[in-house]
Amino acid sequence: MSLPPSTDRDLWISWDQYHALIERLALIIHESAWKFDKIICLARGGVRVGDVLSRIYDVPLGILATSSYREAAGTQQGTLDIAQFITITRGTLDGRVLLVDDMVDTGMTFNRVGEHLRTQFPDITEMKSAVLWWKGHAKASPDYYVEKLPTNPWIHQPFEDYDSLRPHQLEAWIRKGKRNGE
Repeated sequence: MSLPPSTDRDLWISWDQYHALIERLALIIHESAWKFDKIICLARGGVRVGDVLSRIYDVPLGILATSSYREAAGTQQGTLDIAQFITITRGTLDGRVLLVDDMVDTGMTFNRVGEHLRTQFPDITEMKSAVLWWKGHAKASPDYYVEKLPTNPWIHQPFEDYDSLRPHQLEAWIRKGKRNGE
């Protein structure tokens, strides 16, 4: 199944493009020569990005759940909720931390989460951020990013197909070959 053409208002991303962006982000971080001890990814958008980076860099992965895009079927930003606890695979949140998400849109989440982490985890000695996309209207600047998007398009990520798929629809979905992009 082919994607619609991308425009200034809509950016359509395939699974192959998505994975290539994560690999490019890993290389950009590597080329900076900055060393970090742990990765914290923001769920849900940053989970896949954080997982791949954690595997490539062989460092512990922490997950912090945040949510602000609940309004209008997930297309309108509302109040930001930050989970009370972080799940991390080894140790506690300290040292040099790489904060990972899929994008910086308005920057509200990144700014608030940064403040939250510095307040709740005083043993963080340094924190930098990494995203796939940095939108032009953002009020936050990531340390590492792959694409700057000055026109602020809506990014149609490949996993969004699952947002409208329900368990009772799986059999027909699989039969039609949707999962394989056919």
